Formats: sequence, C-alpha cells, structure tokens
Amino acid sequence: MNDFYLKNAARYESLVKRLGPAKPRVSTGEAGSNMVVVIRIRPRSKDERFPSAIFGRSTQKNVVDLHELHNNPRGGPALKSFDYQADRVFNSDSTTENIYEVLIADLVPVAWNGGIGTLFAYGQTGSGKTFTVSGVEKLVAETLMGGSLGRDREVYMTFIDLAGNAAFDLLNERTPVSLLEDSFGVTQMVGAAEHQVHDKENMRDLIEKATSFRKTASTLKNDTSSRSHAICRIRIHNLATNSDGLLYLIDLAGSEASRDVAVHGADRMRETREINISLSVLKDCVRGKAKADILNSSGRRKPGQKLPHIPFRQSALTKVLKHAFDPASTRACKTVVIACVNPSLADVASSKNTLRFVEMLRVLVPATDNTDLDAKAPMNWTNAQLKEWIKGNSGTPSIPPDILAPRESGAQLLALPSAEFERRCRKCPEVRSEQASAVRSKLWQMHIDSQQNSEASKMTVISKPSASAEPKTTPELKSRMSSRDLVSTPSNLPFKERLRPGMTVSYVMPLEHDAAPGLPNGLKLVILLCPAEAIQGSAKDALGEVVNRNAGNSGVDNSGRYLCALLTPGQTADSYVLNLWRQIVIEVSSMDVEVHLEYDAATRYYYVSV
Repeated sequence: MNDFYLKNAARYESLVKRLGPAKPRVSTGEAGSNMVVVIRIRPRSKDERFPSAIFGRSTQKNVVDLHELHNNPRGGPALKSFDYQADRVFNSDSTTENIYEVLIADLVPVAWNGGIGTLFAYGQTGSGKTFTVSGVEKLVAETLMGGSLGRDREVYMTFIDLAGNAAFDLLNERTPVSLLEDSFGVTQMVGAAEHQVHDKENMRDLIEKATSFRKTASTLKNDTSSRSHAICRIRIHNLATNSDGLLYLIDLAGSEASRDVAVHGADRMRETREINISLSVLKDCVRGKAKADILNSSGRRKPGQKLPHIPFRQSALTKVLKHAFDPASTRACKTVVIACVNPSLADVASSKNTLRFVEMLRVLVPATDNTDLDAKAPMNWTNAQLKEWIKGNSGTPSIPPDILAPRESGAQLLALPSAEFERRCRKCPEVRSEQASAVRSKLWQMHIDSQQNSEASKMTVISKPSASAEPKTTPELKSRMSSRDLVSTPSNLPFKERLRPGMTVSYVMPLEHDAAPGLPNGLKLVILLCPAEAIQGSAKDALGEVVNRNAGNSGVDNSGRYLCALLTPGQTADSYVLNLWRQIVIEVSSMDVEVHLEYDAATRYYYVSV
C-alpha cells in the first residue's frame, strides 16, 4: 500500500488542492466542561516521504478533514474524504506549551483544591504521545513548585507502569506492584514508593528516572514504542484541611494494527489485544462519567433515575483510576484527553481509528428548551447565557468571557473554587483580585436570591380538598439561605452589641486550646446558638468544658459566653459544613468579626459571602 501512495503522491496532492470548501460540521449539543477531548496533529518529520492526509479547518477550530487515496480499478486513484469533530484541534504548528496553557493548566488548580485532574494521551504508536506527556510533566513541575498556587501544600509523586494486569514501580527499578482494593473499594498500589517533592528540579529528576525504566519495544512505526501504560500520580496534601487532591498524567500504550502480526508474531499481538481491551474499557468509563456529570449538573436527572454503570473493574488501568470515575463522588473531577495523530498518508488507516475513538469519547449536553426555567437563575444558564452575563457584569476592565468560562455552564461556574475563579480572571493583567471576588460574589448572590424566590413561591396543602371546599394551603416557613440579619441595624453598630442566635462569627482560640484535637485549622467559624447562661442543668462542650458554670453555683458570672456550633471545612474548596452537635463555648472577647454565610441547597454546603 505504501508503494501505491508513493507512486501517486503527486496526483493525491493535486486532488486535495482542487477540493472546494468543506460542508460545515453541525454539532448536536454543547460540550461539557469536565470532559474535554482534543486532537493534536503531529508535525511531519524532515525525512517524511508521504504527503499530509489530515488538515485542521480554519473556519471550524474543532474539526479536522482526512483525505484518503483510494485505488479505483476503473477510473484511477480517487479521494475519499472524512471529517471528525472534537472539542478543540491543535495543528502541527502548536507547541506543547500552547496546549498546556489553553487546556492542561486548568487541571492543576483542580487537584490543588482537593479535586481530581486527569490527562490521557491516546493514539497510534509514533504519533507523539510520550513527547506530549513528557513536556506536560515538566510544565506541571513548574506550576506546582513555582509558588504561583501557594506553598501550604505537600506534593508527592508515584510512577507505575501497567503492562496488561501487571504493574511495576518505575521509581524503584521496576519492582512489582500489587493492585488491591481496600475496605472502601478504592484500589491501592501496594508496593509503589511515594516520593515527596521539594522543588521543581527534584520533580524533573524523578520524571526522567521514571521515563528511563519505561517498557518499550521496536515496532513497524517506532523503534522505541511504548508497550505499556505509564501513570504519573501526583498527590497534593492540604495541611490546613488534612485532605488530598490528585493529578494523573497518563501516557497510554501505543496501538498496533492487526496486519502487523506477520512481522511481530503471536506474542506481540497478544500484548496488543490486552492494550486494546484496556482502551475499550477506558472509553466506556470516560463516557459513563461524562454522562453522569451531565445528569448531576444540568438538572436532567429524573427522580429515581440511576446513574450510568461504569465498568472500571474490567481493566487494571481503570481500577487504578476508580475514584476519578466514581459517578457518586462529590469531589471536583476534570478530564482532558489528547488524541495524537500522525498526518502522514501512509498512516491514514491508524489515524482514522484514532479519530473515531475521539468521537466516541465525546458526550455532548443536548440542547434543551429553557423557556420553563427561571432565566434569572445562574443554575439554569447555558454557556452562551453565562458569557453574555459576564460580558455585561464583569466591571472595568472587562473580563473576557472566553477566559473566565470557556466551556462551563452556570452551574459549573458556581462550583468552581474561588482560587481557580480568581486565577482565570487574573489572566487579564489589569484585573485585580478585588474585582474577581466582586464578580464571583455577584454571581453567587444571584444564585442565592433565585433559590429564595423559588422556595418562597411554594405552597403546601394541609388538608385534602373536598368537592365543595377550596383546598387549604399555608405558606412554608420563610426560606433562610443566608446568615444575614433580617432586621436592619445601623452599619456602624459593633457586631458584639447585636449578637443573636444564628449569627456566624470567626473567633480566636485561647492559647491553651490551639492544638485541641478535632478543631479546624485556618479560619475558625462558629454559629451562635444561645448565651451559656440560658443552658439548664450541667453540660459539657466538645472540649470537655462545663457549658453553664452557673448551674447550681450562685454568684458565678456566666455572662459574656455563648454556646456555639462548629463549622468545619467541606470536601470542596471554600465550603463549610455545620456540625450541630459539636458545640464549644466561646467568650465574647474571643470573637473576632461577623461573617456572612450563604447556604447552597445543591451542594448542602455553606459558603462565605463577600
């Protein structure tokens, strides 16, 4: 076949030049923000003898055209053209740095704030997967260890190599690793060493060491083809909340065509079948997670509707990544798949398989009629509606909507951690952090107001209506989504002079209790329940102190003390959970400032309102 392509190369190029404008590819839905699939076209090598067969469109940045030369016995060589659609296409002149800045840099803050970011590089052997992932790993080291995200985290790295169902530690001279499930159903890499990273040079040294132990073999397309899946896991430990975020950078094994069996033999093709099976299972898991995210985030999940089944146990690769595919997880998850293709005409068959795989991975949010939804509720906004709001409400200088919300819906932008929200806004040099906070606060206030209006409009039937009587209804209790006082008070009145049940305050713990077990680190918040003197009888708080010191002891001053409920950090960034039965007594003198909290019914978390 290669001889046919070489013999007719000039005719092929002539046929391609004579092609007219391609028919626009129409999308049937909107791409989600948590699952992004892109195509990277590898540059042609200097000694390449075959012409290019894959071309990115200038009019549609997410579509590629593939032209195949077909041997027509009756009329001579002819073209067969195909088009494939992804979320984004990077042509051969795009650098790894450009791809990282546009896509992968968003994964790092997700992991930094306790979520799970995952990158897959997929494609035919020799298409540039390892080159792409190696470049990304070095750029991640620069971002993580450069200090731009902060320094209150500990970073750990693990590298393993998956060949079939066998795993090996690449940082310990390929020592075998056991993949075992713990009592919570999470796959643990038993025997894999975890290395703490202190600076970017240390991190790059570990990357180079792991690469040197990677399993490779000679194939028809590449003398050092990757014959296994290399998984780089970066665990980011948050010292303040004692929680972990995970970043996976995965270089998938290169694929081989079945026709290569004549050259490589049965052992190599058995290895190829194992690779292809794991890639097929990966496709099912990625699609299942994307479908679950759409159901959970867009309000399309009907009562009693089950989430898609995700077959992660069918492959060692997906077992390791089980928590990244868990549809019931409350952690933020974002996945990027880079499909690398070789543009050479000689590789057009393998490129077609890669591009078909790309289209199967994409799960689009179907277009819906939003006429029955509240247009003022950010939870109901599409990406286009959200961008329109940002354009008119981001202040001066204006924040470009494509930078703040390139793909997110209103619900997805609300779930974005404040640190990531600010980072995107600060990509514009003139935008200050105060402006970013004000925009986020305005969006959240609209969300809270829309929930309050929705709750206030509800009515509850309290008796069964008869044929001759009107149904009796009563309004529900007034919805309280904020800790703000309903009674207006002078703004210059100190908060300690207007303490009330339900007020949220930050406090300073006395020195003797600073290291008390179970107390949250960082910002300490409590909700006031009642004055300690109002407690009847004898009771102790979470620290073992007597709540009402005046119980049975006349003359003991118990004023100036409040029984409070603790607020502890939630699983998502900047969120808090009310622990109603973890109570402590706070002296009024230890109270620092009043804090306004907003309650989000969708996540069941409390958020600080600016």
